[in-house]
Amino acid sequence: MAAFTAKDVQALRQATGAGMMDAKNALTRCDGDAEAAAQWLRENGIAKSAARADRDNSEGVVVARVVPNGNGPVGAIVELRCETDFVAKSDGFLSMADQLLSDVIAGGPSAVADAAGAIDDLKITLKENIAVGSVERFEAPASSCIDAYVHQQNGRGVNAVLVELDGATPEVAHDVALHIASSRPTYIRRSDVPADVLDRERATFEAISRNEGKPEAALGKIVEGRLKGYLREHTLMEQKFVKDEKRSVADVVGSATVTRFVQVEIGR
Repeated sequence: MAAFTAKDVQALRQATGAGMMDAKNALTRCDGDAEAAAQWLRENGIAKSAARADRDNSEGVVVARVVPNGNGPVGAIVELRCETDFVAKSDGFLSMADQLLSDVIAGGPSAVADAAGAIDDLKITLKENIAVGSVERFEAPASSCIDAYVHQQNGRGVNAVLVELDGATPEVAHDVALHIASSRPTYIRRSDVPADVLDRERATFEAISRNEGKPEAALGKIVEGRLKGYLREHTLMEQKFVKDEKRSVADVVGSATVTRFVQVEIGR
């Protein structure tokens, strides 16, 4: 029997999309002949995931978790994408997402690279184009609080938020995370909005106002009013709090500081 190496197995996997054990088995059966092994995989319906790579995988699951650490909390979000809602709710798919999340919390975002072989195997098992999407990880000092919120739909997470606050209680952090999931802010505060974005929006509102026939003398005030509305809509601290629209998020946060947030949604 001809010998083959780990590089041969990897080359066959890349060429066919087969899982590691399937590639090894094919090379063993075919006496190390890569071409014959690829044909054997094809004949047995295993070499399919490569063809799936171009198929739309806009479904999937997002998972998030926060754990205590010696120096402060660590939180992470992992998005695992697939083609159908059916697979997104399957036990094997959800288990893979949860394992990836644990790996990222422990080792950082680069940890997902170590799971490439397991993901390839899952593609074969579930017969879909499966891939890791967004991966986010926050590590905060002991004085800060991180909250993770995941909105569930049809048995899987579809909208996940991580938010870090300094000087806040866990209850406030959770309220802010829930608000972000619902209201989808773009920036934390108006000072975070880039100058080019403000210039673009100002020019857009001016064009709209002119097209509406607004009087020239009032144009400046109208444009600035619309720009303030834009900032209230897109800036977290100025948004109306989702649980009580008589209060802003700034009112809810009080003396605490929102340091950063990230939101990951399936299909967006």
